[in-house]
Amino acid sequence: MELFLHDRKIVLSQFLILCMIIVVSCRGPVYKPPEIEKLTDHFSRLSVNQSYNVFYGGSNIHMTNNGSSAEIILDKSSGSGLISKEKYYYGFFNAALKLPAHFTSGVVVAFYMSNSDVFPHNHDEIDFELLGHEKRRDWVLQTNLYGNGSVHTGREEKFYLWFDPTLDFHDYTILWNNHHIVFLVDNVPIREVVHNTAISSVYPSKPMSIIVTIWDGSEWATHGGKYPVNYNYAPFITTMKGIELEGCIKQQQNNTNSSSILTPTCSKRSSTSSLDPVDGEGFMKLSSQQMAGLDWARRKHMFYSYCQDTKRYKVLPPECNAT
Repeated sequence: MELFLHDRKIVLSQFLILCMIIVVSCRGPVYKPPEIEKLTDHFSRLSVNQSYNVFYGGSNIHMTNNGSSAEIILDKSSGSGLISKEKYYYGFFNAALKLPAHFTSGVVVAFYMSNSDVFPHNHDEIDFELLGHEKRRDWVLQTNLYGNGSVHTGREEKFYLWFDPTLDFHDYTILWNNHHIVFLVDNVPIREVVHNTAISSVYPSKPMSIIVTIWDGSEWATHGGKYPVNYNYAPFITTMKGIELEGCIKQQQNNTNSSSILTPTCSKRSSTSSLDPVDGEGFMKLSSQQMAGLDWARRKHMFYSYCQDTKRYKVLPPECNAT
């Protein structure tokens, strides 16, 4: 009898190990990113309460660690969001986020820049959008940008992450200057948009707020609502810290029309251009190491680019054919 129980335990343990292997393999291969310089080390980290005000859903926002971090929450009553106290023109913007676990279909976490409050019909945006997966506990990362337009003029690209974003904090960074826009994840560039003639008409050009939100995107993010948010798993909590906001601040002036474009002034890095706090040599173009990281991320993790979407575009946008 003891021998039978011993053999049964061995078989059971082997079965559990096999199940774990299957689960891991179903999540896809795990890739280690290349070694790369950490741009986030160049800037000071701020607390959340220093940098942001409540955007909406105040009862679903909890400041933690004396305001150095915050939880933004989605439940059946509301989503929530934070908005930067200042509007910025060019700069380096970072947030370290830890995403909700479990079944997150339809949940959207966004870290983005926008001026839609001032320019509702021709605003600019630069977006990170993290989309809960409808089948597994994975998340999809979407990047987007547009200038002087709307969401219909967006330039989306989608990526699978090379880590589980629910287990720890990871840095999501937007670098925006006159030379290019770079999206970085844990300092690895995943997308670069070079400011050239082909894209100049839709290149973001006006001061923007930095916004972090969590919301129910069921109808938009899951095939027309096929996999809506399941509130049996609520509350969905995203934790945020590691704030870096290094940019030229749009100055408020009395008796000025709010829709006019004011000349921003740079609060830091006075050694660089007055309209570009990230205009130094290290920010004008990607280094060879960063280019290798960009190539790695796009070859192994990008699965959608608008420049390959011939169903959406009968004629691809001009920057898709630019060399």
